[in-house]
Amino acid sequence: MSIKQQLIEKIENRTLLMGVCGLGYVGLPLAVDKAKHGFKTIGFDVQKEKVDLVNAGKNYIGDVVDADLEELVASGMLKATTDFSFVKDVDFIAICVPTPLDAHQQPDISYVRSSAEEISKYLKKGSMVVLESTTYPGTTEELLKPILEKGSGLKCGEDFYLGFSPERVDPGNLIYKTSNTPKVVGAIGEDAVEVIAKVYRAILDGDVHTVSSPAVAEMEKILENTYRNINIGLVNEMAILCNRMGINVWEVIDAAKTKPYGFQAFYPGPGLGGHCIPLDPYYLSWKAREYGFHTSMIEASMMINDRMPEYTVERAGKILNRYKKSLNGSKVLVLGVAYKQDIDDYRESPAIRVIDEFEKTGAVIDFYDPFVPSYREHGKTKVGIEAISPEIIAQYDLVCITTAHTTVDYEMVANAGVPVFDCKNVTKNLANKTNIEVL
Repeated sequence: MSIKQQLIEKIENRTLLMGVCGLGYVGLPLAVDKAKHGFKTIGFDVQKEKVDLVNAGKNYIGDVVDADLEELVASGMLKATTDFSFVKDVDFIAICVPTPLDAHQQPDISYVRSSAEEISKYLKKGSMVVLESTTYPGTTEELLKPILEKGSGLKCGEDFYLGFSPERVDPGNLIYKTSNTPKVVGAIGEDAVEVIAKVYRAILDGDVHTVSSPAVAEMEKILENTYRNINIGLVNEMAILCNRMGINVWEVIDAAKTKPYGFQAFYPGPGLGGHCIPLDPYYLSWKAREYGFHTSMIEASMMINDRMPEYTVERAGKILNRYKKSLNGSKVLVLGVAYKQDIDDYRESPAIRVIDEFEKTGAVIDFYDPFVPSYREHGKTKVGIEAISPEIIAQYDLVCITTAHTTVDYEMVANAGVPVFDCKNVTKNLANKTNIEVL
């Protein structure tokens, strides 16, 4: 029986042993979905704390249901380990590790490389490896394939299958989760595409769309998020212009989105956050230079979005000036450090950059976030205030709203008698706006 036939049989009778490398926002939900659909799953992570939490059935990811994790661990369908030698037992392993930018805003694929090196030591004949981490086009074939072949002594396409299927995780999304979001699969060779796609169809409820190569799937993921980056850059620039012209950009967008075709609403803010949208365009522009190509439109939007934290602080300074106060020495309360509403994820959060920019001016900064009581930056932990009340807010010279958490009482904030700079338009429906300025 061929490798393809063996794998298809294992998929159909649920004897395929699954693996997930990296148990973060992408990896843990994927591991849970695999186990929920009847496939025994091993999660691999270098952080012992995460492994111990998973093995204790304790959830730390918002998109995972606590009871699901506890039940799957108790039943033996899911376990975690720091020992990569167990890769020798798995038939399918997804790599879901971080792909950040380095200090020079260039792709840092060290986590992908080190994961591939560890997997290659124990990769068995007749298995599948799929990269899910967002990266530049060519990573799967130019980086992963040589590492896996050299470390294992196996040949891609003959002894093992290799592909790319970009993660599509939107933390806090109440409608689309890992399980029901359509999946894209690209792999090296037709057999690999067919079998890898069959795996995802067996563990997910969403559609699976196959493409001709890993590079197409890698570029597709970059396009998704660059599309958003560019459009957010457009509305951020419009927000700056509208402010100079005395026009409410939020009202402009609300009017524009009444058109039933040809327009999709994007909204301004203090910057971009999350793992994908602020980073992916850098991956593409970096790779494009290899071909002597400059992504001018993309780079322009990146420049606009990257400047928004500074612009936010400049606007805050002008608000304080109207009250005959300077930023230097003023007490500012930042509301929200998560990168989007109602989640505890502060990766690449623009609010943190806003805080940094405030501190550069000499302002005295506190923050409050009901989902993020503290955060780490540059090796230091910053702790927020535990609660807000009219009495607490009255102690500040300015409140700057940087995250639109729905659990915050913005009417109470607005009525505390302190100037409010609303960067997310959360005060839109408040009756009293005398002390509120919107981005």
